Amino acid sequence: MDNERWLLPEGVDEVLPPQAWNLENLRRDLLNLYRSWGYELVIPPFIEFLDSLLTGAGSDLDLKTFKLTDQITGRLMGVRADMTPQAARMDAHQLRRDVPTRLCYLGTVLHTRSDGFASSRNPLQIGAELFGHAGAESDVEILCLMMETLKRTGIDDIYLDLGHVGIYRGLARQAGLDEAGEQALFDALQRKAMPEIHALLKELAVAEPAASMLASLAELNGDDAIERAKELLAQADQEVQDALSYLEQVAQMVQQRLPNVPLHFDLGELRCYHYQTGVVFAAFVPGRGQEIARGGRYDAIGKMFGRARPATGFSADLKALLQLGGWAIQQSDEDERIYAPWSDDPALLQAIENLRVQGKSVVCALPGQTGSAVEMGCNKTLKQQESTWIVSSI
Repeated sequence: MDNERWLLPEGVDEVLPPQAWNLENLRRDLLNLYRSWGYELVIPPFIEFLDSLLTGAGSDLDLKTFKLTDQITGRLMGVRADMTPQAARMDAHQLRRDVPTRLCYLGTVLHTRSDGFASSRNPLQIGAELFGHAGAESDVEILCLMMETLKRTGIDDIYLDLGHVGIYRGLARQAGLDEAGEQALFDALQRKAMPEIHALLKELAVAEPAASMLASLAELNGDDAIERAKELLAQADQEVQDALSYLEQVAQMVQQRLPNVPLHFDLGELRCYHYQTGVVFAAFVPGRGQEIARGGRYDAIGKMFGRARPATGFSADLKALLQLGGWAIQQSDEDERIYAPWSDDPALLQAIENLRVQGKSVVCALPGQTGSAVEMGCNKTLKQQESTWIVSSI
């Protein structure tokens, strides 16, 4: 029983040496990348009033959010499960700009349960958001920045999955589905459960051609999904046609900018459906069923905060990216830890200070300690030659 007090909750992890430094170095590298693209860093609070955290985000985020009572006001507060709504709040209420605004962030979020997006319940969320532009160009910029993020972590074998929630939303409106019916059919589509989909459409009394078009979404995936959708959804309302054209435009621009990245389409995959409003995308790697980064357009959140602003963005778990990529290994090969013996020699103390000013890591021995330089993780040592101290390999 005594040993159990040191156990962490299931799904909650910690980062130990040397991985923690690898993570920090990667964090710095990516934030510098975002700055070079014109993205400004924000640091939202770890905890906020619940209604602000969940505004426009739908029930999915509500179920993931830890809740507690503020002892000062008596209001419910939440520990953030996603930093995207916080960035939207900052854009709407704190910055209040009319020009396009680019924000980036990195911080721990906490989930009541793992959703498969990251195995951890306390992922280190990194992401970027672009507010104030409603065109395909801003979606493509965000998507390209997401891909550059993955490239920087050493993940090369990536394919993109593209969709558009407006296609299903428009078909549901054309079919006259109420909120409950739309949600039930949405759940069945995510599982691609064709018998259940057909049974639901019959139960909901959805007439043709809307019924056939809704059922076809479960099979509209693959490289040629857009071309097949043009035929199968030919009788859809203008809202659906516009969404399909927008998706095709984004795909063409992405193929132009990222010609070596395979594109896959899935018109029935509606990740983050409850707050996304347009194109959605995710990055996958072979052998891993869950996406490693995801994003899309979510124009509705700004309106919920009282100031309508178009918005698009992406996010990923930095810890998962570090684990998947080769970046950490490349960096650790360059690490140099220098062992310094215990001495009051002013020349040694000056040599240590000079090395640290140069950015070197120097570990000073302590009198009476146990363990050798190698056991302390050092690969070089300071040795005295006459009156000077020099660095030599162990």
